[in-house]
Formats: sequence, structure tokens, C-alpha cells
Amino acid sequence: MRQIEKFLPIWAPLLILAAALYIRTSQPSWLEQLQFFVFDTMMREAPRDYVPDADIPVRIVDIDEESLAALGQWPWSRIKIAQMIVNLRQAGAAVIAFDIVFAEADRLSPPNAADEWSVLAGADELIAQVKQLPDFDAAFAQYLQAYNPVVLGFVLSQDGRLPHVPKFGGTFATKGLSASDARTKIQPLYNGAITNLPIFEAAASGNGTFSLRLEQDGLVRRVPTVFQLDKGDGGETNLYPSLVVEAFRTVQGVETMIVYASGTAHGASGLESGDQSGIAAIQIGAKTVPTDRFGRLWLHSTGHRPERYLSAKDVLTGEFDPAMVAGGIVLVGTSAAGLFDLRSTALQSQYPGVEIHAEIAEQIIADHYLQRPAVALFYELAFILGLGILLIAAMPRLGALKSAILGAVCVAGAFYFSWFRFTEDLQLFDPVFPSLSSLAIYLTGTIILFTREEAQRRQIRGAFAQYLSPALVEQLADQPERLTLGGETKTLTFLFCDVRGFTTISESFKGNPQGLTVLINRFLTPLTNCILERQGTIDKYMGDCIMAFWNAPLDVARHPNVACDSALAMFEALHVLNEVRRGEAEAEGVPFLPLNIGIGLNTGECVVGNMGSEQRFDYSVLGDAVNLASRLEGQSKGYGVGIVIGGDTQAEAEADFATLELDRIAVKGKAEAVTIFTLLGRKDMRQSQEFVDHAHSHGALLAAYRGQDWAGAEAILAGLRGGLGGAMDGYYAMLASRISEYRDNPPPTDWDGVYVATSK
Repeated sequence: MRQIEKFLPIWAPLLILAAALYIRTSQPSWLEQLQFFVFDTMMREAPRDYVPDADIPVRIVDIDEESLAALGQWPWSRIKIAQMIVNLRQAGAAVIAFDIVFAEADRLSPPNAADEWSVLAGADELIAQVKQLPDFDAAFAQYLQAYNPVVLGFVLSQDGRLPHVPKFGGTFATKGLSASDARTKIQPLYNGAITNLPIFEAAASGNGTFSLRLEQDGLVRRVPTVFQLDKGDGGETNLYPSLVVEAFRTVQGVETMIVYASGTAHGASGLESGDQSGIAAIQIGAKTVPTDRFGRLWLHSTGHRPERYLSAKDVLTGEFDPAMVAGGIVLVGTSAAGLFDLRSTALQSQYPGVEIHAEIAEQIIADHYLQRPAVALFYELAFILGLGILLIAAMPRLGALKSAILGAVCVAGAFYFSWFRFTEDLQLFDPVFPSLSSLAIYLTGTIILFTREEAQRRQIRGAFAQYLSPALVEQLADQPERLTLGGETKTLTFLFCDVRGFTTISESFKGNPQGLTVLINRFLTPLTNCILERQGTIDKYMGDCIMAFWNAPLDVARHPNVACDSALAMFEALHVLNEVRRGEAEAEGVPFLPLNIGIGLNTGECVVGNMGSEQRFDYSVLGDAVNLASRLEGQSKGYGVGIVIGGDTQAEAEADFATLELDRIAVKGKAEAVTIFTLLGRKDMRQSQEFVDHAHSHGALLAAYRGQDWAGAEAILAGLRGGLGGAMDGYYAMLASRISEYRDNPPPTDWDGVYVATSK
């Protein structure tokens, strides 16, 4: 639980970060709606510029309210429509495309109109004569053929009604993906259609659908270029172009259009997901149109522009400027509300569908394409990951305010980057979800850090109210003004002491928890006395562990030596305690479990002082040297010795104590290697001939070991075992095992002898 609380400020934000990465990768529908909101805002702030005098103009012949008022209700006779075609083609229109379906016979055609007169008495002869007059539909078909290129439009649906399969005079080919793969990307699969009369389809030069796919919120943002229709015969589905694509095909006189996959010559960067089976571009004669992976074009609207429009009434009467349509693409449609062809876009809620097609035609002519590039996913994931890791790392170090400023600067950069790429490169990057993800990470980390700091303050207050080192009590009695927050940097020597095998000892007291408490007190009391009698400060007790330091709050001369003497004294006191407990166990006839300890000593700079809050605080230490002392205590068992000391401690105490080098080790949590030693005795032992000889051979052993002379090292080991009363035999057993492992798995030739610890 303690470890979970310790790392909660890291793991909780990391979980938020992982969730954000997963959401961005999986792209749920709500995230797409959020991105649409962002992109819609960009488009409203920077709509596409309208260029009315383009080399190839796009015009709309509008069956508007004024035309309906002047020429009567819709549908008009096919002869009027034919007259529009004649006038437009004579004015120089390059191609005419109808955003209208001619699905039924002309009710105003004489043969059809005559049927309505059958209710009139005495009209039989007149009806018979009228039925002999020319059929308007047949005449319209002749005009279509005579004044091509004219493209008809039809509607696709999913209602299953398919009077007949629409005619398409062109073909589709694929490059970089199979036809079946292309069909899986073209969605949805339609199974119904409202089509033009077959006589018109046969006469026109092209036939494309003007269906528009709405997003979930009912807006038109992406316009398909290719559609798929299930003919209902169980065979392969038919592919059809959009009305605009078909207009470009027919005006260029090409038959085959090519669908490219990402990674091909014309599809290098068309996919957001990097899916190689997706569509990247459509080639229509001389025009290559990049699309998204489903074959759609992003609509970058200019908004409604009256300059695009010609009233159908004026076209029929010839009262329009031919220069407006000369060489251009002319779409025939309606803006009249009663004819139900109004759509919603990012810029306007009431927008004629025919004008959307006109805008797509303008974008193709101008090679003006909005895209979600393949790198968008990578950039957005990289931003989420990078800023998330940065905030997680920065918050514990910089605090909430500075971390917030750092995050705000990065988010501002993301918005600037997104806006720049949109306005300069027509590329869509989403800065909002990555920024919201970073905000969630920041808030999670900040709340947890705040909660943890509050808990730490409560803990410090409780500890201070119950405990203060005797030396500090004396100083505070003389100088109460020291009861303020603050610290200083000093060189201290730190001691960590821990009981080995304490779990086993605890289990023997399952039925007697009070007895375990008594044992801990009996153990801690003499060891604490060894420290306090030598001017040490007890920082804290952690169960069976003691943490102490020297040289604060009072200065202690030669504190590394004093700490070493305390450590040896603690082992001597423990020996006395164990002998007493052995006698007690024998008297009671119960098994004796001796207490064994490991000690770590290290000297170094740290911050020492009163730490906590303004109301409650504790006198404690912070610094890397403290952590290393704790790690050294943890290594004592693995190295088979009772005391492990750091290099700085050994350098100060070497002249007065018997020490031997153990290893060069990178302890857990530190990348830099340190040299560690063991402390065996005081000056009398150091000056003994036995120790001098043993230390010489010990140095030769380490030299052979680090030189990868395994045989030589083992030979020296054999002579060292049993020396110094067997005090180093545990260490030599460990080293022999390590040498044996290195024989089987040799370290690299440039090995510097550093051992990387995998445990604390």
C-alpha cells in the first residue's frame, strides 16, 4: 500500500495518458464529433476565397422562387429544359450537369396531357389528334444527344427500390489495391435508386449521382467521389461517380477513371490512418483528386455566393451574359425551399445542395484540397504522449503553477501549429483533444499531489508531536525561534539499520502480538543507545528499521568515524541481547530465533532542517546521499556482510577502521556506479598482521575478478576463505557464485567491473 501511495502521482496520470492514447487511436464517434467542431470553427474563421473570374467558371442555373413564379410550378415541360440546354451550350458552356432527376414521363407532353382530358364530354376526337403530336420526352432525348456533353443526375438510397440499374458509360480501374478492397472502403452500400428514364440515360453523355452523405449531426463536410450500388442479383456491385466527377470525365472525353491506394504514385499521402488498402486519390483524365481513405473530399466552403447563380428564368429567355458560362461547368439545380434541396454545412444551416456540388467542382479546378494527412495521427499521438510525460515528470519538481505555465505554452504552440497548417497547407490537425488530454493529466496529477502533500503534513505533525531527538530538544529549549520551516545544506553521515528475517520472527509471535512489541522495544533500545551515546540523531523508526544521522543539528567532529564506531557498537550490543535471549529460550524450552541486522553507512551532502508546514513540521534530511545509505543497507545481505559503507565514509574512516572493498555497484535507482566497502573492526584489527595480509590478497582477488581472470580469482578465493575468523566467507561465497555465472555468460570485453543491482 505504501508503494502504491508513493507512486500514485505517477501511475494515475499515466493511466489517463494511456486512456487518451487509446481513445485517439480508436477514434470513437464522439471524438470525431469533437474534431468536426474544431475543423468547423477553423473553416468559419478562414473560409475558402471565392474567385469569380476563374479560367474555368462554375455556374449554377437556379430554379429559384422567381423562376417558379414566372414560369409556373415544377416540374416544367421537358421542352423548356431542352431550351435551357440549347441556350447554355450556344453560350459556350463546356458541360451541363443536372442536379435534378427526370424519373417520370413529362406530364405536360401532349400524349400524356391528353389522357387528362378523357373526363371531358365530346373531346374524343381532339384527344386522338393531340396524341399524334410529338412526345416531349422523345424530343428532350434528341436535344440531350445533340447538345452533349450533358450529364444527368440520379439519387441513391437504401430503401431497396431499384426500378432499373442506372447506366454508367465509363469504367473504374484500381491501382495499388484490388477492386474488392476498394469496394470495402466505399460506404455505405446503397441498394436503391431514383433514376432517369432509360431514354434520357441513353441520350446523355454521362450519368452521376448527386447524393450527399450527411454526418451524424446532419452537416455536409465530406462529399463522396465514388458510390457503390448493390444491384440485387447477388453479383458484383456497381461503382458510380458523383455528379461532379462525371462532369469532369465527360468534358474531358475519357472513359476510365483510376482509383489509387495510398503509397502509389498518386496516393502517397492521402490516408490519415496509413491503411494501405484505403483510397488515396481518383484520377479523372488530366485531373488527380486526392481523397480520404473512403474516397471523399473535404468541403472547404466559401459560403453562399450570388455570383455563382443564374436564374433559370433568365437562361430560358436568353437574358444573361454568355461570358458567365463560356468554357465553364454549369450545374442545374434549385434553391427554392419548396423543392427540398437545402442542406447544412459548417458555414450555413440552409445551403442549396447544388451549390455544394459547385464548390466541389471549384476545388477540383483550383486543386484546392483539405486533407487529414497520414501524419496527423502521429503528430497528435506524439503531442499527447510528449506533453503528458513532460507534465508527469515536471509536476513533482516544478509544482502546479510552473507546470501549468509549461503546459499552456505547449498547448498554445499546438493551436498555432494547427492553425498554420490549415491556413498555409490546407491540412487538418486537431489541437483540442490532445490539449484536453494534457489538461486531464495535469489535473489528475495536481489533485493527487495536493492530496498526498496534505497527508504528509498530517503525518509530519503527528510524528513531531510525539518525538524529537534529545539534542534538538535542548537546542529548541534555548532557541525557540528555531521552530520555523527551513533547512541548510550540510555534509552528514547516515545510518540505516534493519532486522533480517523479521517476517519469520513475526510469524513466531502470531498468538502473542504483545510479545512481538516487547521484543522490538528490547531490540531498539540498546541499538538506539549506541547511536545517542555517540552524538547521533534518530531521524525515525520504521517498524524494525532505524534511520539516524550525525553532524546535525549539532556539529560532530569526524562524524564518519563516529558513525562507524556506532555501527560496530550496535553489533556488539545485539550480540549481548541475543545471548540473553538464548538463555531465556533455553530456560523456557522454546526455539531460539536470533536477531540479525544489516547496516548501511554513507556520507554526503543533504538538506537538513525543519520540514513540513507552518503549523507542524519535523527535523529531517533530504538528499541523494540519504537514499544511497538506505540502498547500501539493502545490499548487506546480498554481499554476505553485516555492514556496507559508501566510498566517502570509507575515505574518512580508513585510517581508524578495518575496511575491505566489496564491489563497484550501480544500486537500484541510480545510474552512476559507486564503490562500496565493508566495515569489520576498529583500529586494532586494522593494524593486525592477519588483516594486512588478508587485505592484500583481497585486493588481488578483486583485480583478477575485474580482469576476467576467473581461474586466478577462484584460486585466490580458496586461500581467503576462513580468514579473519570467517567474517568474509559469506561474501566470498557470493563472489564465487557470480564468477561461475560469468564463466557461462561472460561480460563484454570492455566490462568495467560494475555490477548492476536489481534489488534495493
